[in-house]
Amino acid sequence: MTITATRAVIAPSASLDRAARRVLAANWRRGATVPAGGLYPHQWSWDSAFIALGLRHFSPVRAQRELESLFGAQWADGRVPHIVFDPHVPADAYFPGPAFWQSAEPGVPTSGIVQPPAHALAAWETFRAAPAVARSRRFLERLYPRLVAWHDWLLTARDLRGRGLVSVVHPWESGMDNSPAWDAPLSRVVPLPPTELARRDLAHAAAAERPTDTDYGRYIRIARDYRDSGYRATPGFAVEDPLCNALLAAGEHALAAIAAELGLDPTRHVARAQQVTDAMMAELWDVTAGTFFAYDVLGDTVLRSYSIAGLLPVVVPDLPVATDLVKTALGDRFRLADACPVPSYDLTAADHEPGRYWRGPGWINTSWLFWYGLRLHGETALADDLRDRLLARVRACGFREYVDPLTGAGYGTDDFSWTAALTLDLIRTGPRR
Repeated sequence: MTITATRAVIAPSASLDRAARRVLAANWRRGATVPAGGLYPHQWSWDSAFIALGLRHFSPVRAQRELESLFGAQWADGRVPHIVFDPHVPADAYFPGPAFWQSAEPGVPTSGIVQPPAHALAAWETFRAAPAVARSRRFLERLYPRLVAWHDWLLTARDLRGRGLVSVVHPWESGMDNSPAWDAPLSRVVPLPPTELARRDLAHAAAAERPTDTDYGRYIRIARDYRDSGYRATPGFAVEDPLCNALLAAGEHALAAIAAELGLDPTRHVARAQQVTDAMMAELWDVTAGTFFAYDVLGDTVLRSYSIAGLLPVVVPDLPVATDLVKTALGDRFRLADACPVPSYDLTAADHEPGRYWRGPGWINTSWLFWYGLRLHGETALADDLRDRLLARVRACGFREYVDPLTGAGYGTDDFSWTAALTLDLIRTGPRR
């Protein structure tokens, strides 16, 4: 499913900007943006956070509505579901659909699991793009208590070891579904047979580019067991993920800024950001490896797998090891100087697969996060170079879901919303030369 050069080439920047906006217009559905019309026909949680970052540059109201729509489906306990189902979409268009999840709240059909908490950061950046518009709509006033409730739920219901870190209880919650980092804990889960899997995704992307039937069999078993517990008990998978915890810490910094804008005391958020950062350093940082590793809660072991999640704590302000993460990214495992987008998984590993979902390809969203972290920590030249190469990749292969970081071959679905949105952000934000 590699896109051809003649179809994909987009130039110059003005045309790239217009093309990205056309993708987002085509994927807009009654108050929210779907990731892709065929493969992902509903609203996804962290997708909406990244989409808002692009929308803020040309339609700040729509960017705000993107986040408001998602949080309109927030559960009473504070969790933000990873999918908000569109009732206008046929029930069999996506599996597992609303009938599988059997969610009784919040009055709209949703899934029962979550995704990485990128929302507070997105809300603050969305506000900063058009503060007068946001203030006139009382955007932050309405969203702030919902963001606080979301973080409160994560830090209570999901601190499974009592160490101040959040656990994901399904690979989908990490956002990096089939990452090799999850192979060891997933190996303990007995997969459901293929006959119980209605794989709608294979109608839109090649099987070689997607998770395997065995992967899906395990995903559906974990989700089913979690659902049957009333979304309370820990199923057969629980991992402290560096990316999710980094976004939580960065999000607490964003909530501190939002609180200050609203005339509230930001002290609580500053303290929580530091607590999560300290816990990450104590529990997940490996000084010899120069990266953060995930922790398998049920297996009581460190998951020594070099995924991009281990580099993305660079988004946390005042992170004491940001320079070490940049050094690791420049090494052979990720080749930041020439691989683009940043590989999702160790290029030197025997099980690296450059075209299979999160087992090797580069993604614009994780590369955007690393770019954001480079700028945050003063790595201006590296940030500008990465930005330029990301835009060149998109011009060459289009708004693909994921990309071979060495050859530039595009994979997954086309006209992918966060690729278009973050391309807009890279264009509009510009270099810091």
